[in-house]
Amino acid sequence: MVSAQTSKRRSESGSRPPDGDTAATKQPRRHSEAGFLFQNAQAASKHQDLDPMEKLKTGIIGTGKVGHLHATALTELPESEFTAVCNVNFKGAQAFAEQYRVKAYADVEDMVAGGVQAVTVCTPHPLHAGPTIKAARAGAHVIVEKPLASSLADCDAMIRAAKEARVKLAMISQRRLYAPVQRIKKAIEDHKLGQPILGTVNMLGWRDQAYYQSNAWRGTWLGEGGGVLVNQAPHQLDILQWFLGPIDQLFGCWANLNHPYIEVEDTAAAIIRFKNGALGNILVSNSLNPALYGKVAVHGSSGASVGVQTDGGAMFIAGMSNITEPPINDLWKIPGEEGLLESWQQEDTAFFQSIDPTRYYHQLQIQDFLQAILEDRDPMMPGEEGQKTVELFTAIYRSQRDNRVVPFPLVPETDRTDLDGRLTAASAESSVWSPAERRRM
Repeated sequence: MVSAQTSKRRSESGSRPPDGDTAATKQPRRHSEAGFLFQNAQAASKHQDLDPMEKLKTGIIGTGKVGHLHATALTELPESEFTAVCNVNFKGAQAFAEQYRVKAYADVEDMVAGGVQAVTVCTPHPLHAGPTIKAARAGAHVIVEKPLASSLADCDAMIRAAKEARVKLAMISQRRLYAPVQRIKKAIEDHKLGQPILGTVNMLGWRDQAYYQSNAWRGTWLGEGGGVLVNQAPHQLDILQWFLGPIDQLFGCWANLNHPYIEVEDTAAAIIRFKNGALGNILVSNSLNPALYGKVAVHGSSGASVGVQTDGGAMFIAGMSNITEPPINDLWKIPGEEGLLESWQQEDTAFFQSIDPTRYYHQLQIQDFLQAILEDRDPMMPGEEGQKTVELFTAIYRSQRDNRVVPFPLVPETDRTDLDGRLTAASAESSVWSPAERRRM
């Protein structure tokens, strides 16, 4: 495992930091267990000939709530010179720019032409593709908030644009960096569970009417792209497929159970068969008040089981709430290691209390993205990896629409305009609320 503490550029020492390195550095702080595995770490772009010691000029596209998390990271990271922000609503861009003392733009190409070399995309999900493609074609590297997009067609277009422009494309999935998640990944790779044979996701959360009314796009098919599957659950869905590998087939369904004032699903369930023969089960919901937890568990052929609670209570809302409970391993039944669980929970809790967890992991991943540019290697979460989560939730939407098992891989449905079933009559039928009841709300 490569240490997650990467504030010292690898290029400065000429080699990768040793495993378990715990030397203290100023920014960001190290967790002794945190880290990430660079998969297929190889040069993916030669678009810009950058000196590894220089800062990258960075910018943000989109000035919503999560944009402030990115702005803080780009302001504080040693690899970044935060210089610009872009929004089609220029007044919004100006207000954001004044707060961070950067330049405001209304056009992505103009921002890149102004010298920006790397951008973060913080627009609503269905609007990820447009600015990503424009920025890539203009010559900037791009990291996108999760999910990569709300459709497979958009994912393909984004990945293709980055490859053609020879720039890097990455997606935020910061929960991969949690120490309890890393422990499970390493246990699987060390074959401590035998072969993974069963994986589960249970994300039982809550979103109230005030949340959905906080932005006009929330809770709408065209503005948000979906509900719990697209906005809240992608982290756990990503971790599940990272642990168990490629999916072979899926059967799923979704519904709006107790949110009559929104269009999108608040609950979804699925059964998965993975290509390695393992089975999986997904249950995600925004209908439990108070919110309970987000959990991922893996069970192996040896009989051993491991699990992580990535979120306790409700998942945090950027700009509206903070992370209140530490991520912990809540299950660890590997023979001879059962006694480690309590000490890990204490360590993870102590570390959680020593940092700002809402900012810390975002900052680590954005830092990895910037270093990937400087070192000319793949980022920890390239666009192709981010597309897997979009493929997963797309399969659930299609499975309900067609009432069938969906085989993988999926391809974009260029002959349909129903957003993979989200805009069909099934959308209305999936809700326990009648159209008349919706209108009364």
